[in-house]
Amino acid sequence: MRVAIPHWQGRVSPVFDVAGKVLVVEISDGVEDARQDVALDAEDPQLRAARLAQTGTDTLICGAISWPLEMALSAVGIDVIPQTCGDVEQVLAAFVHGQLRQDAFLMPGCCGRRRQFRARHRRGRR
Repeated sequence: MRVAIPHWQGRVSPVFDVAGKVLVVEISDGVEDARQDVALDAEDPQLRAARLAQTGTDTLICGAISWPLEMALSAVGIDVIPQTCGDVEQVLAAFVHGQLRQDAFLMPGCCGRRRQFRARHRRGRR
């Protein structure tokens, strides 16, 4: 599985639509195998989604995201976990250990609502 996290100064970027870089991490059996930093220079939602899909990303963990970009990502088969904030390494560790749903990683201003994991059901993947 490959997970991507947009980042800025060691933290999850607050808005994915304008994030300049994503950390793409390959995870197998709960262990990190590889990582790479990928530049995102396209502004168009379709092009941005296509660029992320080229990396083999299965899941995007991000802060705020526009509806058109989220739909473009879904169309190329990338699951989105929005409204996430915090230190990139802590968010990644929480994801690997199944603890990302903790309120500590929920973006402020979400009125206490829990994020919805907007994952498409894909049989046979993962």
